[in-house]
Amino acid sequence: MKKVLTIAGSDSCGGAGIQADLKAMSAMGVYGMSVITAVTAQNTMGVFGVQEISKDIIEQQIKVIFEDIEVDSVKIGMLSSSEIIRTIGEALKKYNAKNIVIDPVMVSKSEYKLLKDEAIEELKKFISLGELVTPNIPEGEILAGMEIKNEDDMIEASKRIQKLGAKNVLMKGGHRLDNCTDVLLLADGKVVKFPGVRIDTKNTHGTGCTLSSTIASLIGKGHSVEEAVRLGKEYITEAIRNSFPIGHGVGPVGHFVDLYKKAGVKYE
Repeated sequence: MKKVLTIAGSDSCGGAGIQADLKAMSAMGVYGMSVITAVTAQNTMGVFGVQEISKDIIEQQIKVIFEDIEVDSVKIGMLSSSEIIRTIGEALKKYNAKNIVIDPVMVSKSEYKLLKDEAIEELKKFISLGELVTPNIPEGEILAGMEIKNEDDMIEASKRIQKLGAKNVLMKGGHRLDNCTDVLLLADGKVVKFPGVRIDTKNTHGTGCTLSSTIASLIGKGHSVEEAVRLGKEYITEAIRNSFPIGHGVGPVGHFVDLYKKAGVKYE
């Protein structure tokens, strides 16, 4: 079994962050491991507080994993400060981490800032470690320093992000109202478009975390970046289609829809 590491924040209601990552990894048939960078107090209504983990413990979590276990790929999620970003970057270089997928998490769906303003420039440097970077449109606008209105803008922004050092860039189109096509810019300059379908549900908590973890898992299993993105897109689409409410706000996607159905959960 391939071993995949997620380095991200914890979500107390289990819909996003480390919890979503581990669910997605399990669904892909890989062994998921975690380095927690922050603990959040959140539910389906939003994020209400964040406690960063000390850089020493973050560094030690990475150390003990890499010194004992072969890590086939790494997913990076919430990195809230410059100090944490530098600590993780140095550790990943030290252990020659491979197949790194970076989800540049900045703001939660409830508009809570998960990345400090002072850390944005540090994140831009960190991106050079990534085999793949997966920004949504608001994140892409910040990283590329431009407004994104259409697919041509998505491609141009991806090129700018690639110049920061990222090998491949997946610009997610879910924030566009007219079209939710994702655009993948590969290292060789090839552009691949993945048309999406707009699913009528508010329960989309953890979509970005789930997609990036799925892609990291598939790359760890030997798939090419393009194939991993294609399969990851198929998986997250079904997970959104089978999402469900658990509280009063935005519910989680259905990571284990087949298992849920076997267990007697009714989706009708």
